[in-house]
Amino acid sequence: MQGNADIFAWEYINFTNKNFSNGLYSGSMCLIYITGMDSSPEDCDWLLYPVEWFMFGTVVCSWTKIYFQRSELYILSAVLRAVMTLFLCSVSQGLTVQVEDMRIRATYSQRKRIPITEGFLEVKDGGKWRQICNEEWTEMNSRVICGMYGFPGVKRFNTRPYKLLAKRRKKNYWGFSVNCTGNEANLADCKLGREIELKGNSTCGQGMPVVVSCVPGRAFAPSVSTGFRKAYRVEQPLVRLRGGAMIGEGRVEVLKNGEWGTVCDDNWNIRAATVVCRELGFGSAKEALTGARLGQGIGLVHMNEVECSGFEKSLTECYFNRDALGCSHEEDAAVRCNVPAMGFHTRLRLSGGRNPYEGRVEVLAEKNGTLAWGTVCSDNWGTMEAMVVCRQLGLGFASHAFQETWYWGGESSADTVVMSGVRCSGTELTLDQCLHHGKHIQCAKGGGRFSAGVSCTQTAPDLVLNAQVVEQTTYLEDRPMYALQCAQEENCLSSSADKADPTSYRRLLRFSSQIHNNGQSDFRPRAAHHSWIWHECHRHYHSMEVFTHYDLLSLNGTKVAEGHKASFCLEDSNCDEGIQKRYECANFGAQGITVGCWDTYRHDIDCQWIDITDIKPGDYIFQVVINPNYEVAESDYTNNVMKCRSRYDGQRIWMYNCRIGETFIS
Repeated sequence: MQGNADIFAWEYINFTNKNFSNGLYSGSMCLIYITGMDSSPEDCDWLLYPVEWFMFGTVVCSWTKIYFQRSELYILSAVLRAVMTLFLCSVSQGLTVQVEDMRIRATYSQRKRIPITEGFLEVKDGGKWRQICNEEWTEMNSRVICGMYGFPGVKRFNTRPYKLLAKRRKKNYWGFSVNCTGNEANLADCKLGREIELKGNSTCGQGMPVVVSCVPGRAFAPSVSTGFRKAYRVEQPLVRLRGGAMIGEGRVEVLKNGEWGTVCDDNWNIRAATVVCRELGFGSAKEALTGARLGQGIGLVHMNEVECSGFEKSLTECYFNRDALGCSHEEDAAVRCNVPAMGFHTRLRLSGGRNPYEGRVEVLAEKNGTLAWGTVCSDNWGTMEAMVVCRQLGLGFASHAFQETWYWGGESSADTVVMSGVRCSGTELTLDQCLHHGKHIQCAKGGGRFSAGVSCTQTAPDLVLNAQVVEQTTYLEDRPMYALQCAQEENCLSSSADKADPTSYRRLLRFSSQIHNNGQSDFRPRAAHHSWIWHECHRHYHSMEVFTHYDLLSLNGTKVAEGHKASFCLEDSNCDEGIQKRYECANFGAQGITVGCWDTYRHDIDCQWIDITDIKPGDYIFQVVINPNYEVAESDYTNNVMKCRSRYDGQRIWMYNCRIGETFIS
């Protein structure tokens, strides 16, 4: 009897090692210990600890000690075999897929497509690439795979060529099926299906290797085909991402009643994030971010306590609480989505920098029939162009754009200018998508030391004007010319003031502006201390020559009056609770705006106005633009514009319906 017990123990241990040491199973096993068989009853007992019970997929271990007499040992051996069979079956049903790697292997006719959207699915296990039998494969499984690779959906495909290919190829099947619900963010989250007995080509019975075919988002339609692009219906999405450095990431904002607002992070999870990602043409979500990790939004919080099944077409179809009381912008939800592998980073590089985040911009371009690296002309090279370069390389935001790079000595073989006349809006995925001269290079400065360069950073500031403060503090003042000499020297009056009678008055539209930094890093002027300009008239240094534009527009958008606001001093006027002020202008101090702080320009400060002396009564649009020349990089420029409706009757002025950026309602 002792021999039988020993044999069972040995077989069980080997069975365990065989099935649980190859990385396919996760979780812990309870152990069975068999004591030696001596004369005393205690020594020939079995100790079984712990005993595992499987309830609703949850393993609960209970540490117990069970005693058996020697005469019962053989019966116990058989009982334990049955128990262990049940145990292993229960464990296998709750296990997830774990493989070394996976890929969509395109056929020869489709390998030139970018991105690869269709092909045989292969997993790497034990160092070898293997196919999966499609007999138990479902559309939900394909949905998970497509989401992983950055695609929002699955489409039908022609099976005939794949069947022909499968017949000619040597089979090497993976030994398991896969069960996905369709909501998993990764194949590794799917359950392991039944074990498949490996018998050469007969392993898959009447089936064939799994083929996956995905629908790319509009921005990622394959480069070799225009058919995909024509198939899309252009619809205005009700959701957008803001504040993210990379494509497919950002703070989630929702359009409601013509106004963009944010989503509170209460209950925010990967399912809701995936609905957002797929709605915007990306794959499944990699991360569901909370706590305004990608910057704070402005305006209303439109959605709270969002709950999604994962299959909604839009986030607005999910259940949510319209009551966002208690939700501040410190709780704004954000996402990071899976995006297709487009190979953008292979066409561009930074050379000569002190670290991987800076250097001379070099482009891979065709030269004399071959691909070669060359530089970019720095004529008019600025922050927007640098932003596109940093995004294309996956390096975040631009912190600076350089028009001279003599201090970054790149390879001399790449000195030739291969791209010129670059103009970017800032939303492009690659530098190639920006306007440029094409093959006809025009570069007055030439390349070499005057090549374009960038430095990148993972975080950026984000300035936003408080529209409510502007609306509440607007008024008119008639001020005599003799009291405006200093302002006139700094071009803060209309051009007609140059010929005005010194005894006359100017009518000024005055207001306060409160500028918040809602980003992830401090806003600092690009110019260093030594290059700041001292203005004798106002007795202070200008760290940015142009910080804001103030304009009065007709209802059709024509500019009828303007103001010029130099950055005479950037400092922390006030901060959110718990945040310390860092910037102060006194004694030639450091200038800037700390994250979570704001700089207030009071209505009674010189040049804090628009000269409307020559304006006739009527209805107008009042506009303020912060950082208008994009001199300092920000994570979001769309919220740098504020517009208000304005009515002037010749004596009084009313300011109403002030909105930030794209939320303006005409």
